[in-house]
Amino acid sequence: MQFIDQSVIEVEAGKGGDGIVAFRREKYVPAGGPSGGNGGKGGSVIFVADTNLQTLLDFRYKHLFKAQNGERGGPNNCTGAGGKDLIIEVPCGTSVYDAGTSALLCDLVEPGQVFRVAEGGKGGLGNQHFLSNRNRVPEYALPGLEGEKKVLRLELKLLAEVGIIGLPNAGKSTLISSLSAARPKIADYPFTTLIPNLGVVKKPTGDGTVFADIPGLIEGASHGAGLGHDFLRHIERTRVLLHLIDATSEDVIADYHTIQEELKAYGRGLAKRPQILALNKIDAVDRETVNLEALATQLNHLSLAPVFIISAVTRTGLDPMMQEIWRILDEINALEATEVAV
Repeated sequence: MQFIDQSVIEVEAGKGGDGIVAFRREKYVPAGGPSGGNGGKGGSVIFVADTNLQTLLDFRYKHLFKAQNGERGGPNNCTGAGGKDLIIEVPCGTSVYDAGTSALLCDLVEPGQVFRVAEGGKGGLGNQHFLSNRNRVPEYALPGLEGEKKVLRLELKLLAEVGIIGLPNAGKSTLISSLSAARPKIADYPFTTLIPNLGVVKKPTGDGTVFADIPGLIEGASHGAGLGHDFLRHIERTRVLLHLIDATSEDVIADYHTIQEELKAYGRGLAKRPQILALNKIDAVDRETVNLEALATQLNHLSLAPVFIISAVTRTGLDPMMQEIWRILDEINALEATEVAV
């Protein structure tokens, strides 16, 4: 399945039905009054968040979505049928923006969440509505109103609690495959991961937590370099960032700074998000020439974040790292519950 996380579409609500001019034509009623009915309301365009969808692929080739028009009124004061609403299902995590102003209209995060993005037009009034003492034979009716038309930009931001970030070839895909049932492509060259991968990691309590493997960031990613600019949005919703660093790199400290600078440049609070650092690929490090403990201490002083020495391939050091992730998530959940209670 092709992963699409951005799309521009046009939505058009249905036009209201026209009111009509009609008069009663009944036997023994020589002066039948006006009986033109009102037009029906046009259908609206409604977004619904669906957990079964993971991509905006449905909007890749279809860009115009139009609801049904209302029907015109009928004689005998009959109101026309309303137009059918158009229900558009989108993945959970979809943000809806006005394409012209870039204003955020809605953030569809909760499963089943509903947002009416374009209101259908009102039906026109039939001539029976204009009957009065001064006008006993109204011979006019009103047309239905046009429905709302909008050009929208849809952005999908994956819903994951933990985002795995790092330079290309840091071992992110290997780690998520070790922790979960996800099976992303893994190879010994940069930019193996071209799309975000999701994996569900089981907590000690039995609950599942979603981890997101984000394509490798490079210097300048926040300004469009490499692949990072397209996918940095997917870590906006994460609660914890797991920064994976290749322990076999020639300059581990420089690699750390590269990612941190990109988070700061991108903004949206990513640089202040709780982080855990992990020196990965220790199975490929020559312990006689590389002092991993000293590197970990240096990174801890720079980041003030916990640093773990791990190997995603051999699963060395993963348990302590995961315990720290669960601890931080529990603290965040407890803090949010306290804020809600207050």
